Amino acid sequence: MPEADDEALVSALLAVSRTMVALTARTLADLDVDVTVPQYRALVILATEPRRSSELAEELGVAVSTMTRMCDRLCHKGLIHRFHRDGNRRTIWLGLTDAGRDTVGAVMHARRRELRGIVQEAGLTASRRTLDLLHRFVRAGGELPDDEWWQHWQRSADEAPAPARRRRPINTARDDRRAATPVR
Repeated sequence: MPEADDEALVSALLAVSRTMVALTARTLADLDVDVTVPQYRALVILATEPRRSSELAEELGVAVSTMTRMCDRLCHKGLIHRFHRDGNRRTIWLGLTDAGRDTVGAVMHARRRELRGIVQEAGLTASRRTLDLLHRFVRAGGELPDDEWWQHWQRSADEAPAPARRRRPINTARDDRRAATPVR
């Protein structure tokens, strides 16, 4: 009978997983956050600490080239930035900007409110044992319990050096020609 119980548990967790993904998608839409669910997942991972793009690609289960395109979009939106660490110019690290950290925080707070409403509507309560089991499940899935995650989030944008400010080029005739040339 343990196999049947395991299958029932897996089925229930699968339904919970679908609910959580739907909740995330709704929250992103409700807050009018201009990121996809996979992009948001990348931001959540970066909220724990900066990563190399190859590490982030592995964690998301995508090809490095896909990760590069995703990061290009997130950089363009000002949510992450690329930087070098320890003087190593060959390795590129990714970190959240303040705007990226704020975006993740806003979505997490909105999800918390919605989850609280679902828990109240369903009349759910949890014993210490249930909470311990959920924490074990979270850790086994490679995630941090909520209180630890928020501690990492709090310092996430501080761990990565701030993006370098680019100087505006002096307006010379050469710069004017370059600016007027369409990109093909």
